[in-house]
Amino acid sequence: MPEQLVFAMEVILNGLMAGVLYALVALGFVLIYKASGIFNYAQGVMALFAAMTLVGIMNGQVPFAHLINAILGTHVHYFGWNVPALLAIILTMAVMVLLAWAVQRFVMRHLVGQEPIILFMATIGLAYFLEGVADLMWGSEIKTLDVGLPQGINLWIDETTFNIFGYGFFIDNLDIVATIIAALLVAALVAFSQYTKQGRAMRAVADDHQAALSVGISLNFIWIMVWSVAGFVALVAGIMWGTKSGVQFSLSLIALKALPVLMLGGFTSIPGAIVGGLIIGVGEKLFEFAIGPLVGGATENWFAYVLALIFLVFRPQGLFGEKIIERV
Repeated sequence: MPEQLVFAMEVILNGLMAGVLYALVALGFVLIYKASGIFNYAQGVMALFAAMTLVGIMNGQVPFAHLINAILGTHVHYFGWNVPALLAIILTMAVMVLLAWAVQRFVMRHLVGQEPIILFMATIGLAYFLEGVADLMWGSEIKTLDVGLPQGINLWIDETTFNIFGYGFFIDNLDIVATIIAALLVAALVAFSQYTKQGRAMRAVADDHQAALSVGISLNFIWIMVWSVAGFVALVAGIMWGTKSGVQFSLSLIALKALPVLMLGGFTSIPGAIVGGLIIGVGEKLFEFAIGPLVGGATENWFAYVLALIFLVFRPQGLFGEKIIERV
């Protein structure tokens, strides 16, 4: 088998794994948009905040240490203990649930019925607020995150593919584990949305707020639940990307990777987020492989947005989104 074809197979496989992670990030947007009509610009910063909180808890870091030391004249930065990864993840999730409650209680609750642009601007403000709080709580230096996930090239896959094709597939163990975790979480979110009482209530709220209220569904509970689930998705995404590239403020930009996915799949479609993520993941890798050398490389930075622009022009509702017809 020609080496170029085998390399293309490796590229496609890596694209599929990246696509699952893109789909996971996009699901955080879809869940909030379906339940409340809000495009949550802060989703990427939520991933950053979750990852920084997780690292801080694991390392026993004193939150707001710089502020406390400046006020009290002390030099305390750590409690002097380390927290196991699993317990730290549970505590971080509790923080994200508390954040979801605070966002709903103090921000979104007061904006019910406002124009979509007002809600969008509120999430922009929330994003910068969370970024500032994260900096104040944990500091701005790049942090290493290690929750015990395997890393390094998978030698078994390398050896097996070499024996079959005469060319080894270089695939990172972290990418494999991240893909499996993301795929399981995506499946769990789909099952939650389709087959649980809370999921059906969420879809009812998305369809008609007033009708949902008339049958006894609590909008506040549903919105807090949805923001909590989005926080959990942000935590998982933050763990995956933070483990791979370090926990740093550029981590918040992973939300930008979800935008083309949403434009392809539709802002209200969970299956669309999955399919859109896979298309973007495979498409950008193949485009870089086939066209990148001809144009100087770095096509992964813009391919997804060009594809999204094409969809906005010819099919603005996306592959699975609903076409809205307004009668006047």
